[in-house]
Amino acid sequence: MAVRSLRHKAGWVFSVILLLLVASAELSWGQDAEAQKKPRVELSVRSWLFTAGDTRWSHDASGLDPRLGDPTSKLVYNDNDTHIIELGGKVHFGRRGFVRAEGGFSVSFDRGLLVDDDFTAVGGQQIFSRTHSDVTGSGTQYGRLDIGFRAAEFTGSRGYVDVFAGFQYWRTRYEATGVRQELCTSSGIPGLSCTPNLNLSGVTAITNTTHWITPIHIGVETEYRVTRRVSLDLKVSVTPISVLYNEDVHHLRSDLQQDPSFSMWGVGVGATAGAGVKFSLTGNLALTGGYRVMWNRTYEGEWKNHPIGGGSDKVPLNEFQTIRHGVLIGLTGSF
Repeated sequence: MAVRSLRHKAGWVFSVILLLLVASAELSWGQDAEAQKKPRVELSVRSWLFTAGDTRWSHDASGLDPRLGDPTSKLVYNDNDTHIIELGGKVHFGRRGFVRAEGGFSVSFDRGLLVDDDFTAVGGQQIFSRTHSDVTGSGTQYGRLDIGFRAAEFTGSRGYVDVFAGFQYWRTRYEATGVRQELCTSSGIPGLSCTPNLNLSGVTAITNTTHWITPIHIGVETEYRVTRRVSLDLKVSVTPISVLYNEDVHHLRSDLQQDPSFSMWGVGVGATAGAGVKFSLTGNLALTGGYRVMWNRTYEGEWKNHPIGGGSDKVPLNEFQTIRHGVLIGLTGSF
């Protein structure tokens, strides 16, 4: 509740600052030569504040035993709040071309909850086991490289439309600590059971590492100058093919290998979208703010277990999805 309250207050503060910046900006349009110069290099540092993340996946092992549910197991890592620092650089070449590189990394990982559900088909599809674990970990790291060109410019030097394409890598790592049994009933399947009132604390139960590799994404971005000092921007990219590789280590399972215990791969789609405002402090320095969403989801995949002694099973991966969104603030220098 405290984090939600902080996000609510931050939204109000951001809105007030935006209104003050717009109100205080110069409304006249100067056409001096300095204002018409196009920067060749842009460097930026951003703080992705109050980001909320969610990773979820499920698989279907009912083909191995029809008494197992579909899904057989579903894990949801939710309420994963992370503070990310992002660095970026953009170099213009020719009259319209540019190359851009951006990368982000977590500097704190505040909290999170893993909900682990197991299902049986005996007596109809139903949950027979649910556990909760607290989530910590190294959070999120990502990087992207784009090349693009200016497709159009608005009259009066009021803005532009750029198109771009590029590569992206996105990694998320979670650690689930402790195990609390929230629900435990009979599965109806001999040898498949849960432990009522189980409550383990201070032990690492699961380490999960997700890799999203995007061979190509395509996008468009635009900036429009409201006044001489204030601009609004919008940036959207889509990923027609995104490749997933995930490793799941269950540290408390003596029947499974630990490098990893389960592995998953998949092919899916993704998108990144953001909207913001830029306020020019000087001719070369600007304050930026906005909101961004990053998302990837599989449409086909495979889950594989790695038991001690070999004999792995492969079953369909029903779903694997990762999303992160939050407020961005930063500084951009142009040279």
